[in-house]
Amino acid sequence: MAAPTLRCFSRGRWFRTPGPPGVLLLGLRESHSGAQGLLAVQKARGLFKEFFPERGTKIELPELFDRGTANFPQTIYCGFDPTADSLHVGHLLALLGLFHFQRAGHNVIALVGGATARLGDPSGRTKEREALEPERVRSNARALRQGLEAMVANHQQLFANGRTWGSFTVLDNSAWYQKQHLVDFLAAVGGQFRMGTLLSRQSVQTRLKSPEGMSLAEFLYQVLQAYDFYYLFQHYGCRVQLGGSDQLGNIMSGYEFIHKLTGEDVFGITVPLITSTTGAKLGKSAGNAVWLNRDKTSPFELYQFFVRQQDDLVERYLKLFTFLPLPEIDHIMQLHDKEPEKRGPQKRLAAEVTKLVHGQEGLNSAKRCTQALYHSSTDALEVMSDQELKELFKEASFSELVLDPGTSVLDTCRKANAIPDGPRGYRMITEGGVSINHRQVTNPESVLVVGEHILKNGLSLLKIGKRNFYIIKWLQL
Repeated sequence: MAAPTLRCFSRGRWFRTPGPPGVLLLGLRESHSGAQGLLAVQKARGLFKEFFPERGTKIELPELFDRGTANFPQTIYCGFDPTADSLHVGHLLALLGLFHFQRAGHNVIALVGGATARLGDPSGRTKEREALEPERVRSNARALRQGLEAMVANHQQLFANGRTWGSFTVLDNSAWYQKQHLVDFLAAVGGQFRMGTLLSRQSVQTRLKSPEGMSLAEFLYQVLQAYDFYYLFQHYGCRVQLGGSDQLGNIMSGYEFIHKLTGEDVFGITVPLITSTTGAKLGKSAGNAVWLNRDKTSPFELYQFFVRQQDDLVERYLKLFTFLPLPEIDHIMQLHDKEPEKRGPQKRLAAEVTKLVHGQEGLNSAKRCTQALYHSSTDALEVMSDQELKELFKEASFSELVLDPGTSVLDTCRKANAIPDGPRGYRMITEGGVSINHRQVTNPESVLVVGEHILKNGLSLLKIGKRNFYIIKWLQL
């Protein structure tokens, strides 16, 4: 196979977003005060942390966005390596950054790293990632693409503002790396990088000084990320890379590679890293990830993660994780000062994020679960699906039982293996240790009544003591 061709980008390949004249300008005046204002507004909100390079280029970054979005929409990308089968809350800020650019009329690309995930990004890590089998990476990449596409659809359907948006494209870098031969790639690309520059990166220095050192695969990661940027520049006119603040070194490598080959300027924008209360980065490696895939973190759990945020963080998070205008956030915080016990900002934050990630039905599910668990709402229990009950009561035993005529409370508890046999189990009921659908039952011989002990959806929630739950699905009602 021939070596990859390294060629200069033609200026005639910018995407043009169609739309009626005047609509985009009106939107920018209202939302961003011009395209240049987009960068300033997001910097003020705290979403954009660093710009690279800030100056010294032929066209500076604000000027690039100030040429009129309708005639010169830019293309911005961010990469997401499929080291797991789901994104997590730590990825949300980069996605929000892409969405803000899209809403301003620019074209954005989410790049799934189906190839780079095989190497493992050393940025911000103290030891090497566990190697993943090729099929595992491919499976994860498919799951990430599905998750991204679902969130893009939620954004389009639930957060539209009547203005012309840019496109959102999901790509996988395995599409171009699988066509490359190692020697051909190194011959064409490797000669463009200087070892001294690559070794000077903070992520490399940190790992070289560690007891484990650094593998060649990890060391070459920044080369492949730089080539991704170059490939997207060549084929999609992408001039801006978005990434976490730990990605700045990799972004710099991409800038230097593209500038050396083409003489053109490209740019990087970083978003802050989200950390736990202990200062640890949220993510899979730290073991504290809050996932965006429902199979790993339910809508209820995602909702509660944001509802539980502290007062001193919630205003910042409203600016980072939502599209709410700053005046509206100010108003929400003013109401909070008057009635802090209502936790209004936390609930609004949780609702906005859950709706973006899981859609309106996901938000409704989270609210139903909240009512059922924390407000002992029987009405909420009655409309909950089997899936929601299993998500809410993850440790609960799930049983399917046939409702025989005359089935009693005692029969139910024993069939569900919820109480011990003999007098001790009987006493647990008489002494008030058992409830069905949030209602205490003290008569073991009471016959189950549909509508009281058995909900309209054919389910019963049995609780023994304070923490032990059992879900019963009744058959042949």
